[in-house]
Amino acid sequence: MLAPAVLDPSHLFQHLGYAAILVIVLLGNAGVPAPEESVLVLGGYLAWHGRLHLPLVILVGVVSASLGDNLGFWAGRRYGRRAVARLPLPPARLAQAEGLIARYGARAVFAARFVPGLRTVAGPLAGSGGLPPRRFFAANLLGALCYVPWPVLVGYGVGYGLGDWVERLRRVVGLKEDTALFAAILALAGAAFVAMARARGRESARPG
Repeated sequence: MLAPAVLDPSHLFQHLGYAAILVIVLLGNAGVPAPEESVLVLGGYLAWHGRLHLPLVILVGVVSASLGDNLGFWAGRRYGRRAVARLPLPPARLAQAEGLIARYGARAVFAARFVPGLRTVAGPLAGSGGLPPRRFFAANLLGALCYVPWPVLVGYGVGYGLGDWVERLRRVVGLKEDTALFAAILALAGAAFVAMARARGRESARPG
């Protein structure tokens, strides 16, 4: 029963509301593969739709992203290389990410928030690498505050500009509301958000 819910964010939204954002974003930032960007985009769309409140979507997203990364940080600090070995990243990219964390410390933690893949592993790598907890917490929270509004506002913007079209598509195709919303958000906003996140990630990762 759990697996379909995790794989289908629209199912979680239907039954859990804000808790769906909390669960999926927390897991995604703690090192568990989860569609966190899609959930934040969908949360923004549903805020435009009137089913959620925009400030609460952003607040829950910031709290869950920060908490998830802190869980990863303390896992890395507690278990060291054993935690790092379980991270979902190819060895070459993992070594590159580890080098960035070791070289730039808190700045790399902040920049990692905007880089898909690196965001998931920054916490455990910072913990296993000995970054002081206070510096990690500050950089991680600041990164979450700067990052989370972007995908949420992308979803809200899609609703503002294309919401009527999405609803017409749902009626024409005959899909259930949540399924149509999820599919439409992935198709219309996913590419735009990924491109924006990558562009910001490259900009943030530039030295000095």
